[in-house]
Amino acid sequence: MRLTKSSLRGAAFAGLVAGLLVGALFAPSPAQSALRLSANADTALAQLGSARSAGTYYDANSGAMVVNVTDAAAADAVRSAGLVAKLVARSDAQLAVVTANLDAAARIAGTAWSVDPMSNQVLVEVDSTVTGAKLAAVRAIAQKYGAAVRIESMPGTLSLNISGGQAIYTSSARCSLGFNARNSAGVRHFVTAGHCTNIGSTWYSNSSRTTVLGTRIGSSFPGNDYGAVRYTNTSISNPGNVYLWPGTQDITNSRNATVNETVFRSGSTTGLHSGRVLANNATVNYPQGTVTGLIRTNVCAEPGDSGGSLYSGNSAIGLTSGGSGNCSSGGTTFFQPVVEALNAFGLQVY
Repeated sequence: MRLTKSSLRGAAFAGLVAGLLVGALFAPSPAQSALRLSANADTALAQLGSARSAGTYYDANSGAMVVNVTDAAAADAVRSAGLVAKLVARSDAQLAVVTANLDAAARIAGTAWSVDPMSNQVLVEVDSTVTGAKLAAVRAIAQKYGAAVRIESMPGTLSLNISGGQAIYTSSARCSLGFNARNSAGVRHFVTAGHCTNIGSTWYSNSSRTTVLGTRIGSSFPGNDYGAVRYTNTSISNPGNVYLWPGTQDITNSRNATVNETVFRSGSTTGLHSGRVLANNATVNYPQGTVTGLIRTNVCAEPGDSGGSLYSGNSAIGLTSGGSGNCSSGGTTFFQPVVEALNAFGLQVY
């Protein structure tokens, strides 16, 4: 884990919890026009089953949801649902065999894998620490599956980015508040990365740790990467928005990511950056442990951005987990899906 030395200045925290969620000063992503088709795509996949389908993604050029299928009859069924069908060589079931083998035999720190629906392959990424026997082991598994797998190098080292959004502090770490949320009784909480909430139970708004925000109610890392804190300081304002460097944007809902849609990430180290969703359900092998079910993106991040908000329009999508590279040369960043985090604690954004 990489901690930052940045300190939070008093006035900045007013924007901190006041700027806690998602949205955009920008026009909505073009991908939003296709999101209404996601339910139809999910239905089509469920009806076809994993042997005849291979995931979905958003085609930015046509504004359509594309459903990968493995036979002509399946393609006709998809088109009848108002979606675009693409014939591919490998089904979800076949690609799942590859990822299961990787899960069983290649959980090596510095590696990550996910199904790339746009190429109909399993993408395996390796950072600069995966060399020699480790790299040979990954390649040996990949070679069993030929063109179904491709291996790419990540810049730098895969690591947890332990801060983000606007800063929050515990006993020995600085992280980022992701999204404000509340339970069915209206009690206010916030969610952030689990590798942050694992470190401390009491969270503060300032680097001198004199203004308490609240107390951790749960944390999950590794395996997942989410945690929740209940506000105990009633003098702190906690509206449902995200800080946009400058400005704020209201968040009204939470949802899962769509492959190839444009998303935005807010972080205290690097501010506001955008990019695309490249995959869902990614497995990432950090030195501290394996996390599954993550969102893979090409949005850059750096140490100090962890726990922060991933969003599109006024939808909360994810919490910054970790990645490789930086915002000068680019890189890969992974996010914990926020819907899973909220459901784990019985919370909703507002």
